[in-house]
Amino acid sequence: MKRKGCSIIFLNDHRQILLFLRDDKPSIPYPNMWDIPGGHVEKGESPGECIVREMKEEMDLDLKNYLEFKIVEFADRIEYIFWKKVNLDISEIKLTEGQCLKWFTEDDVKNTNLACGFNQVALEFFRKNK
Repeated sequence: MKRKGCSIIFLNDHRQILLFLRDDKPSIPYPNMWDIPGGHVEKGESPGECIVREMKEEMDLDLKNYLEFKIVEFADRIEYIFWKKVNLDISEIKLTEGQCLKWFTEDDVKNTNLACGFNQVALEFFRKNK
């Protein structure tokens, strides 16, 4: 059985999505690459519970009123992708994982190789949220 992951696309009023730069450690998958925030679903946890827990742990955000975007089956996992329209001040977020946060436009995403196979997901999100 494939493992389950969850992630969330934060969309601001400028039609930008929030990505984080993964840690630059050779021991982790996709080191030093831009990624959509999220994590692994733990045993006994729903994908919704997972994304709330991950955002609290990684960014100290109390996530509420998020929506499901889609479920994607990748070669290595099943990913539950959520989204929320919000204007976060990234200078006030204290990351506990990753190097930094940055808002990306659709063109930025087209010109950046995202971790975990997320380019297709991010570009589809932009197409559906014109």
